[in-house]
Amino acid sequence: MKKNFDVIVVGAGPAGYVAAIRCAQLGLKTACVDEWVDSSNQQILGGTCLNVGCIPSKALLESSENYEKACHEFSDHGVITGKVRVDLDIMMARKDRIVSDLTQGITSLFKVNGVVVITGRARLLDSNRLEISDVHNKPAIFDAKSIILATGSKPVNIDAAPLLDDVIVDSTGALSFSEVPRRLGIIGAGVIGLELGSVWRRLGSEVVLLEAQECFLSMADEQIAAEALRQYTGQGLDIRLGARVVSSEVNAGKVTIEYQDKEGTQKEKFDRLIVAVGRLPNTGDLCADGSRLLMDEWGFIHVDEQCRTNLPGVYAIGDVIGGAMLAHKGSEEGVMVAELIAGKQAQVNYDTIPSVIYTSPEVAWAGKTEKTLKAEGVDYKSGVFPFAANGRARAHGNSAGLVKVLADADTDRVLGVHMLGTACSELIAEAVIAMEFGASSEDLALTMFAHPSLSEAFHEAALDVNGMAIHIAKKSKS
Repeated sequence: MKKNFDVIVVGAGPAGYVAAIRCAQLGLKTACVDEWVDSSNQQILGGTCLNVGCIPSKALLESSENYEKACHEFSDHGVITGKVRVDLDIMMARKDRIVSDLTQGITSLFKVNGVVVITGRARLLDSNRLEISDVHNKPAIFDAKSIILATGSKPVNIDAAPLLDDVIVDSTGALSFSEVPRRLGIIGAGVIGLELGSVWRRLGSEVVLLEAQECFLSMADEQIAAEALRQYTGQGLDIRLGARVVSSEVNAGKVTIEYQDKEGTQKEKFDRLIVAVGRLPNTGDLCADGSRLLMDEWGFIHVDEQCRTNLPGVYAIGDVIGGAMLAHKGSEEGVMVAELIAGKQAQVNYDTIPSVIYTSPEVAWAGKTEKTLKAEGVDYKSGVFPFAANGRARAHGNSAGLVKVLADADTDRVLGVHMLGTACSELIAEAVIAMEFGASSEDLALTMFAHPSLSEAFHEAALDVNGMAIHIAKKSKS
């Protein structure tokens, strides 16, 4: 194998593999190195997202939601079924098949675009050299004019609940339980905790989420978060805020945890416990002594607004640089860096990154929240529309939630959009497009939306910014 390239990308997750493909498309001799292998030492591309994150979790969310609908909702549509049961083996096999298809798809894309795949673990030596150790720990030196670091992130472990076999697990272990736990505890009621909790609650677990923060979904709009909490607790998720886990003990295959809240010290016993308290960058042993790559105390790599590190020719993208730990953010950074290396102009708009929680109802948002706007002293106006007044949501049988549009009080430019409801993971793209083009709420109000569609709720929320919503009873502001 040749050992000189224009670009070497370290990491084959959504940030790394997209960067590698774009570099190759731009005519750069590109290699991508990743250490993820299966039991037979065959390389598996796609990183955490495709293998043990975004994709398998969404597969299980879809399967579990179908099961819940069959049990509780089909009869409302006149679809009468017999006794419904879960075959977890089939469900997991479907999940694994989806993952395999997608990871093999990346292998095909690399081949078509001429990206050289290197299996091994890389260490940065300096601005132009990497030491890559293969699966047998045999090192070799590779040279590159540019290096892109995209090694992703890993789950945070806590001393109060160290992982143990399949009893105390992280998000990876929670995707492959061999049976549905009767009682499931989850430390952390953020995105991962809520999604995993939703999967196993639907399949029959009694789920308790212990969240150390007093505020639920602090990163989301307060009105949306409050309604989401009401919806999730109504479904049966037991969400306990201000609950800090201090210890755990495993006996006879069950785990007893101790936590503290405003009432004092509490105890709970679970069949399984998931630790979902956040993620840290995969930068341990990424750099050799003397490489002088700047990182913070958490291991995040310092970069400028175009993902350049302090070392000439070395870039870092995705989870390793902090900010929103989202696959699509990393992918866009990968494209930007590839374009910059090829001598083109490129940037990422960090003000319009969409965020989604794939629960039911879904939470999605982009742009500023009301809390942020108030803190920044921005004068704004808002419009809200409930899905309960939307015909398509009613036909779906799930009309929970709302859409909120925030606009500048002077210019009317859309500053943020926040949603809770069915298919909001898709609807939020409309808001991102609008903000990318600098749209005003009036622009949205003057845009024609198909009827009946869920997107009409977005239209009506934009109309409501100026008191002109049609399908809710409000006094006009004009």
